[in-house]
Amino acid sequence: MSIANYLTNDHRECDDLFAKAERSAANGDFVKTKEEFLTFADETLLHFKKEEEEFFPLFEEITGSSDGPTMVMKYEHDQVRGLMGKMAEAVENEDKDAYLSLAESMMILLQQHNMKEEQMLYAMADRVLENAKSQELIAKMEEIKL
Repeated sequence: MSIANYLTNDHRECDDLFAKAERSAANGDFVKTKEEFLTFADETLLHFKKEEEEFFPLFEEITGSSDGPTMVMKYEHDQVRGLMGKMAEAVENEDKDAYLSLAESMMILLQQHNMKEEQMLYAMADRVLENAKSQELIAKMEEIKL
């Protein structure tokens, strides 16, 4: 499996979890929203951890640059974390309007972020990493837990 396939699959799983939580919030079911939002948040944070602890450092080492795309991705991860905090507060307060408004912002942020990673960063990684190194990296990312 390529780096692009592995990490893009993570994106799709997180997208599906996000959509489920948004549907529950739109229906006013905050018991389900809370559970589904927490699952989305956990899986997204796990994905970020995989990238930040294993993928980005290796990519930076191989390319010799920590000021390029990985710096931008880390900044965007921080933006997502901040928005997650606001969304968690909206869930806790059972504030449907606030949650849905924040969800719209999150969706836009994640779509743009994921597109940059998938079309640029992951593709670059697949070009510069040998297959054996890619498989080793994927194995290390699989071991990461929250």
